[in-house]
Amino acid sequence: MPRTLLLAGALAASVVAVSAREVDHATVAAIRDEGLHRSQVMELAGWLGDVYGPRLTGSPTIEEAGRWAMRQLREWGVANVRDERFPFGAGWSLERFHAQMIEPGVMPIIGHPQAWTSSTPGRVTADVVRVDIRSEADFDAYRGKLRGVIVLPQPARPVRMLEGNLVLRMDDALLAEAAGPPPRAAVRRPAPARVPAGALERFFLEEGVAAVLDRGSDAFMVNAAPSGSRLAWPAQRTDGGTIFLGRGGPWDERAGDVAPSATIAVEHYNRMVRLLERGLPVRVEIDIRTRFHPEDGQLNGFNILGEIPGSDLRDEVVMLGAHFDSTHAATGATDNAGGTAAMMEALRILQAVGAAPRRTIRIALWGAEEQGLIGSRDYVCRHLADRRTLAPGAEYEKLSAYYNLDNGPGRIRGIWLQGNDAVAPIFEPWIEDLADLGVSTLGRRSTRGTDHVSFDEVGLPAFQFMQDRLEYNSRTHHSNMDFMDRIQPEDLTQMAVVAAVFAYNTAMLDERLPRKATPAGGRQPARPCTQEGQ
Repeated sequence: MPRTLLLAGALAASVVAVSAREVDHATVAAIRDEGLHRSQVMELAGWLGDVYGPRLTGSPTIEEAGRWAMRQLREWGVANVRDERFPFGAGWSLERFHAQMIEPGVMPIIGHPQAWTSSTPGRVTADVVRVDIRSEADFDAYRGKLRGVIVLPQPARPVRMLEGNLVLRMDDALLAEAAGPPPRAAVRRPAPARVPAGALERFFLEEGVAAVLDRGSDAFMVNAAPSGSRLAWPAQRTDGGTIFLGRGGPWDERAGDVAPSATIAVEHYNRMVRLLERGLPVRVEIDIRTRFHPEDGQLNGFNILGEIPGSDLRDEVVMLGAHFDSTHAATGATDNAGGTAAMMEALRILQAVGAAPRRTIRIALWGAEEQGLIGSRDYVCRHLADRRTLAPGAEYEKLSAYYNLDNGPGRIRGIWLQGNDAVAPIFEPWIEDLADLGVSTLGRRSTRGTDHVSFDEVGLPAFQFMQDRLEYNSRTHHSNMDFMDRIQPEDLTQMAVVAAVFAYNTAMLDERLPRKATPAGGRQPARPCTQEGQ
């Protein structure tokens, strides 16, 4: 064996040995026993995924959910529980929705209004028109012709039969790929010319259309998946009445300046397109009633924080987090009531077993993640570092690690290293102790799209747990089917135990976790943190 490999192996072995000696096996055993045999995680998930959902930032429901979560944390004896508010913009909630085709025949339409859409003037019946605008040159063909009609702005989309990988469980091949070297970056090809962002929406508003019905995006977003990999998993969407919605309209001072808009089932959308192509008239009856909630006297964005105080290293912090908000078309059970419940349960477990961590363990439940990681970026800018300059804040040197859950309801199979290979020898004995729970893999890749990125881009150790995606990509992510029925109780129970073990082990180390040499950030636009999502 080459000498360099021998030296590297010896160094890794020494780090692992030190880490193993620092593990408090008695407390870890108590964590496992409490979490696996007396779990409350499904009770917590049920309050968030049935009672307090959807949790759209700025809505009355997320305010109620926040009060419930803080009460629950305080009942467990969690210290310094508070909400930390930040400016967001107008909140929004849905009061009524009805849509059905009435000509050439009756067809109840499965759909959901887009977030931050405006209302129709009561129940409206209007002709449906297919509008084909692909460039700025196409606007003139429709100018002055759309007032009072319902427009379909997209072509029909083929709907495939359901087959293949609809449920993603990390098998041995995928776990081996996750543990392997990151793939080379894909070659980026220039995107075709498109209508400028927002121009189509402004045109429909100015022309006075009655409503806009779309069938969702052609692109399939895979939240936080490593790029250039089979793990990115461009899985088939289930369709069949499942609707995948985007963010919707603006929530800043422009809130409400859009035509009434809804996303409908692709099968229903396609049928109307085909009828119009046959020259048959199509008429739809629609009623959208919404309410906006301006920031009058209280900021609409908030993060929830709470702590288990440390002992000799109490000024240093280990953080567990998940985003508290959701999209609006369902109750946000898998995205992200499950992740939130698991992190809350992790703190309950630690409190129940009387864990005495050396470092303070802090939970953070983030607001406005769905609008661009606004809540976690506000926290980082307020406490840790300036994302624009990377200038460290007062608490920058005190954070040991941040751990995140936001990839659906599937059990944890390992952790993505986020390019921080120096932590691998520290994590290895921890996952070996959790192997019987299915934890096995250190992923040598960086993931994006969720709140750990806010910490990673300023050079702090931040990690997303590697999870079985189950139906997250194919059925529930940002869809109208994201309900408690898609939660798997045994998997959620395991998630909470693993998160609690990682947090406790990190809090008990002699040293903070090592940091990467070069932060991922420093290339951000020079604007305030709380404007990230607009």
